Amino acid sequence: MENQNLLDKIAKIIQSSDKQTAKQQKIMEVAISLFAEKGYSNTATAEIAKLAGVAEGTIFKHYGTKENLLLSIMVPFLKELFPSMIDELFEELMNDNITFEEFLRQLLKNRINFLLANQEILQVFIKEMIYKEELKRELLPYIFEQAAPRLTKVIDTFQKRGEIMDGPISQVINLLATTVFGFIISRFVLLNNQSLNDEDIDHIVRFIINGIGKTS
Repeated sequence: MENQNLLDKIAKIIQSSDKQTAKQQKIMEVAISLFAEKGYSNTATAEIAKLAGVAEGTIFKHYGTKENLLLSIMVPFLKELFPSMIDELFEELMNDNITFEEFLRQLLKNRINFLLANQEILQVFIKEMIYKEELKRELLPYIFEQAAPRLTKVIDTFQKRGEIMDGPISQVINLLATTVFGFIISRFVLLNNQSLNDEDIDHIVRFIINGIGKTS
Protein backbone atom coordinates (compact mmCIF):
# COMPACT_ATOMS: atom_id res chain seq x y z
CA MET A 1 0.00 0.00 0.00
CA GLU A 2 1.62 3.19 -1.16
CA ASN A 3 -0.04 5.51 1.34
CA GLN A 4 0.05 4.02 4.83
CA ASN A 5 -0.91 7.29 6.58
CA LEU A 6 -4.44 6.96 7.87
CA LEU A 7 -4.85 10.65 8.69
CA ASP A 8 -4.05 11.57 5.08
CA LYS A 9 -6.75 9.23 3.84
CA ILE A 10 -9.30 10.58 6.31
CA ALA A 11 -8.39 14.21 5.52
CA LYS A 12 -9.16 13.68 1.84
CA ILE A 13 -12.60 12.28 2.68
CA ILE A 14 -13.39 15.13 5.09
CA GLN A 15 -12.46 17.73 2.49
CA SER A 16 -14.98 16.29 0.05
CA SER A 17 -17.68 15.53 2.64
CA ASP A 18 -20.87 17.50 3.23
CA LYS A 19 -21.94 15.49 6.31
CA GLN A 20 -20.62 18.01 8.86
CA THR A 21 -21.37 21.67 9.45
CA ALA A 22 -18.74 24.09 8.16
CA LYS A 23 -17.56 24.65 11.75
CA GLN A 24 -17.25 20.93 12.52
CA GLN A 25 -15.47 20.30 9.24
CA LYS A 26 -12.96 23.04 10.03
CA ILE A 27 -12.34 21.64 13.52
CA MET A 28 -11.75 18.16 12.06
CA GLU A 29 -9.46 19.41 9.31
CA VAL A 30 -7.35 21.41 11.77
CA ALA A 31 -7.25 18.54 14.30
CA ILE A 32 -6.09 16.05 11.67
CA SER A 33 -3.46 18.46 10.37
CA LEU A 34 -2.08 19.09 13.86
CA PHE A 35 -2.22 15.41 14.90
CA ALA A 36 -0.23 14.53 11.78
CA GLU A 37 2.28 17.38 12.21
CA LYS A 38 2.84 17.39 16.00
CA GLY A 39 1.44 14.08 17.22
CA TYR A 40 -1.78 13.50 19.11
CA SER A 41 -0.34 13.92 22.61
CA ASN A 42 1.43 17.19 21.68
CA THR A 43 -1.69 18.80 20.26
CA ALA A 44 -3.83 20.86 22.65
CA THR A 45 -7.52 21.53 22.14
CA ALA A 46 -6.78 25.24 22.63
CA GLU A 47 -4.46 25.15 19.61
CA ILE A 48 -7.06 23.33 17.52
CA ALA A 49 -9.67 25.89 18.50
CA LYS A 50 -7.43 28.84 17.69
CA LEU A 51 -6.52 27.61 14.20
CA ALA A 52 -10.11 26.55 13.52
CA GLY A 53 -11.37 30.02 14.49
CA VAL A 54 -13.67 28.77 17.25
CA ALA A 55 -13.76 28.98 21.05
CA GLU A 56 -12.20 26.05 22.88
CA GLY A 57 -15.56 25.60 24.60
CA THR A 58 -17.08 24.87 21.21
CA ILE A 59 -14.86 21.79 20.88
CA PHE A 60 -15.82 20.60 24.36
CA LYS A 61 -19.49 21.27 23.59
CA HIS A 62 -19.41 19.15 20.43
CA TYR A 63 -16.94 16.46 21.47
CA GLY A 64 -16.40 16.56 25.24
CA THR A 65 -12.73 15.51 25.21
CA LYS A 66 -9.80 15.35 22.81
CA GLU A 67 -10.17 11.54 22.79
CA ASN A 68 -13.79 11.87 21.69
CA LEU A 69 -12.74 14.34 18.99
CA LEU A 70 -10.30 11.77 17.62
CA LEU A 71 -12.95 9.04 17.77
CA SER A 72 -15.54 11.23 16.05
CA ILE A 73 -13.03 11.74 13.26
CA MET A 74 -11.88 8.15 12.94
CA VAL A 75 -14.95 5.97 13.51
CA PRO A 76 -17.18 7.07 10.61
CA PHE A 77 -14.29 7.35 8.20
CA LEU A 78 -12.77 4.02 9.19
CA LYS A 79 -16.14 2.50 8.36
CA GLU A 80 -15.96 4.13 4.96
CA LEU A 81 -12.30 3.24 4.40
CA PHE A 82 -12.08 -0.25 5.89
CA PRO A 83 -13.63 -2.28 3.03
CA SER A 84 -11.40 -0.70 0.37
CA MET A 85 -8.34 -0.94 2.63
CA ILE A 86 -8.78 -4.65 3.22
CA ASP A 87 -9.49 -5.30 -0.47
CA GLU A 88 -6.34 -3.38 -1.39
CA LEU A 89 -4.33 -5.33 1.19
CA PHE A 90 -5.40 -8.78 0.00
CA GLU A 91 -5.06 -7.81 -3.66
CA GLU A 92 -1.48 -6.76 -2.95
CA LEU A 93 -0.57 -9.89 -0.99
CA MET A 94 -2.35 -12.70 -2.82
CA ASN A 95 -1.06 -14.29 -6.01
CA ASP A 96 -1.11 -17.75 -7.55
CA ASN A 97 2.35 -18.68 -6.32
CA ILE A 98 2.40 -17.38 -2.76
CA THR A 99 2.48 -19.98 0.01
CA PHE A 100 0.51 -19.70 3.23
CA GLU A 101 3.72 -19.09 5.17
CA GLU A 102 4.77 -16.30 2.78
CA PHE A 103 1.27 -14.80 2.97
CA LEU A 104 1.45 -14.71 6.78
CA ARG A 105 4.89 -13.15 6.75
CA GLN A 106 3.90 -10.43 4.28
CA LEU A 107 0.61 -9.80 6.11
CA LEU A 108 2.42 -9.23 9.39
CA LYS A 109 5.04 -6.96 7.83
CA ASN A 110 2.39 -4.94 6.02
CA ARG A 111 0.18 -4.43 9.08
CA ILE A 112 3.16 -3.65 11.31
CA ASN A 113 4.34 -0.97 8.87
CA PHE A 114 0.81 0.45 8.78
CA LEU A 115 0.61 0.51 12.57
CA LEU A 116 4.03 2.15 12.92
CA ALA A 117 3.00 4.85 10.43
CA ASN A 118 -0.08 5.58 12.56
CA GLN A 119 1.01 4.31 15.96
CA GLU A 120 0.06 7.18 18.24
CA ILE A 121 -3.49 7.69 16.98
CA LEU A 122 -4.11 3.94 16.70
CA GLN A 123 -2.92 3.44 20.27
CA VAL A 124 -5.50 5.95 21.47
CA PHE A 125 -8.18 4.52 19.21
CA ILE A 126 -7.63 0.87 20.18
CA LYS A 127 -7.38 1.63 23.90
CA GLU A 128 -10.64 3.59 23.73
CA MET A 129 -12.27 0.69 21.90
CA ILE A 130 -11.04 -1.78 24.55
CA TYR A 131 -12.48 0.23 27.43
CA LYS A 132 -15.63 1.69 25.85
CA GLU A 133 -18.27 -1.01 25.49
CA GLU A 134 -20.44 1.11 23.21
CA LEU A 135 -17.59 1.67 20.78
CA LYS A 136 -16.64 -2.01 20.93
CA ARG A 137 -20.22 -3.07 20.16
CA GLU A 138 -20.38 -0.64 17.26
CA LEU A 139 -17.08 -1.46 15.57
CA LEU A 140 -16.13 -5.09 16.22
CA PRO A 141 -19.20 -6.62 14.51
CA TYR A 142 -18.68 -4.28 11.55
CA ILE A 143 -14.98 -5.16 11.23
CA PHE A 144 -15.79 -8.89 11.38
CA GLU A 145 -18.65 -8.51 8.90
CA GLN A 146 -16.33 -6.84 6.37
CA ALA A 147 -13.25 -8.99 6.98
CA ALA A 148 -14.86 -12.44 7.24
CA PRO A 149 -15.92 -12.97 3.59
CA ARG A 150 -12.56 -11.70 2.33
CA LEU A 151 -10.63 -13.92 4.74
CA THR A 152 -12.86 -16.83 3.81
CA LYS A 153 -11.63 -16.65 0.21
CA VAL A 154 -8.02 -16.59 1.36
CA ILE A 155 -8.41 -19.50 3.78
CA ASP A 156 -10.37 -21.51 1.22
CA THR A 157 -7.55 -21.04 -1.31
CA PHE A 158 -4.91 -22.38 1.06
CA GLN A 159 -7.13 -25.22 2.29
CA LYS A 160 -7.61 -26.38 -1.30
CA ARG A 161 -3.85 -26.30 -1.77
CA GLY A 162 -3.47 -28.47 1.33
CA GLU A 163 -1.53 -25.86 3.30
CA ILE A 164 -4.09 -25.31 6.07
CA MET A 165 -5.83 -27.89 8.24
CA ASP A 166 -9.23 -29.09 7.14
CA GLY A 167 -12.18 -27.88 9.18
CA PRO A 168 -14.69 -25.04 9.35
CA ILE A 169 -13.24 -21.91 7.78
CA SER A 170 -14.89 -19.78 10.47
CA GLN A 171 -12.88 -21.61 13.12
CA VAL A 172 -9.63 -21.07 11.21
CA ILE A 173 -10.44 -17.38 10.78
CA ASN A 174 -11.09 -16.98 14.52
CA LEU A 175 -7.79 -18.63 15.40
CA LEU A 176 -5.83 -16.64 12.83
CA ALA A 177 -7.42 -13.28 13.68
CA THR A 178 -7.08 -13.78 17.43
CA THR A 179 -3.40 -14.70 17.11
CA VAL A 180 -2.36 -12.02 14.59
CA PHE A 181 -4.29 -9.09 16.03
CA GLY A 182 -3.63 -10.11 19.61
CA PHE A 183 0.08 -10.24 18.85
CA ILE A 184 0.14 -6.87 17.06
CA ILE A 185 -2.00 -5.05 19.63
CA SER A 186 -0.07 -6.40 22.60
CA ARG A 187 3.31 -5.49 21.11
CA PHE A 188 2.56 -2.07 19.64
CA VAL A 189 -0.36 -0.73 21.66
CA LEU A 190 0.07 -2.17 25.14
CA LEU A 191 3.86 -2.63 25.22
CA ASN A 192 4.53 0.35 22.90
CA ASN A 193 7.22 -1.37 20.83
CA GLN A 194 8.67 0.84 18.10
CA SER A 195 9.79 -1.93 15.76
CA LEU A 196 9.73 -5.65 15.18
CA ASN A 197 12.59 -7.64 13.64
CA ASP A 198 12.44 -10.59 11.25
CA GLU A 199 13.15 -13.03 14.07
CA ASP A 200 10.07 -11.86 15.99
CA ILE A 201 7.95 -12.19 12.86
CA ASP A 202 9.37 -15.66 12.20
CA HIS A 203 8.40 -16.78 15.73
CA ILE A 204 4.76 -15.77 15.33
CA VAL A 205 4.60 -17.24 11.81
CA ARG A 206 5.93 -20.59 13.06
CA PHE A 207 3.46 -20.48 15.95
CA ILE A 208 0.53 -20.03 13.52
CA ILE A 209 1.83 -22.65 11.10
CA ASN A 210 2.16 -25.16 13.93
CA GLY A 211 -1.37 -24.34 15.03
CA ILE A 212 -3.38 -24.31 11.78
CA GLY A 213 -0.92 -25.40 9.12
CA LYS A 214 -1.49 -28.76 7.45
CA THR A 215 0.79 -31.39 8.94
CA SER A 216 2.23 -34.00 6.63
